[in-house]
Amino acid sequence: MSTGELLSIEPLELKFPFELKKQISCSLQLSNKTDNYVAFKVKTTNPKKYCVRPNTGIVLPRSTCDIIVTMQAQKEAPPDMQCKDKFLLQSVKTNDGTTAKDINAEMFNKEAGHVVEECKLRVIYVSPPQPPSPVPEGSEEGSSPRGSVSDNGHVNSAEFAAAARAFTERIEHQDKSTEARALISKLKDEKNNAVQQNNKLRQDLLD
Repeated sequence: MSTGELLSIEPLELKFPFELKKQISCSLQLSNKTDNYVAFKVKTTNPKKYCVRPNTGIVLPRSTCDIIVTMQAQKEAPPDMQCKDKFLLQSVKTNDGTTAKDINAEMFNKEAGHVVEECKLRVIYVSPPQPPSPVPEGSEEGSSPRGSVSDNGHVNSAEFAAAARAFTERIEHQDKSTEARALISKLKDEKNNAVQQNNKLRQDLLD
């Protein structure tokens, strides 16, 4: 946390869980410790890469203001996951009743005699949170076996293997039953054809 005379800033490092081709946001909180209205302005060394909302504003006396910093989706990862981007947050005491619409660049002009507090913020890339181990899901028909999940979230491999084996045996049994029924039906048809041909041959002999 930065503790200036006007604003306290938390955190001083903008940590982004870096992922390619994905927008990532993090937040800052500004705390006004004074009884005065404080105007702020956020600058960055890479304005095309980041979106800051709000990038200017007023923090009322004894209150806070949240800032959301969004990094645009990146196509390439930086070498060694190091980032040289920096932010500069400027703050200045202003008149009571000032609103965000009243803020202008002149207010932060040191050469004009304004007392401007400045705080530099670093950007740090961190590894994204790892997803939990996937649990085998059923097929689209919902017929595939599912392993049981223990309290620690891991699949019980023995139970899963047993369920998979039982499922396979059931499918094979069903296949065999189907084949058997088809074979019996075919044999019945052949028998009927043979009987008919035999009857026809006997009739021809009698004639």
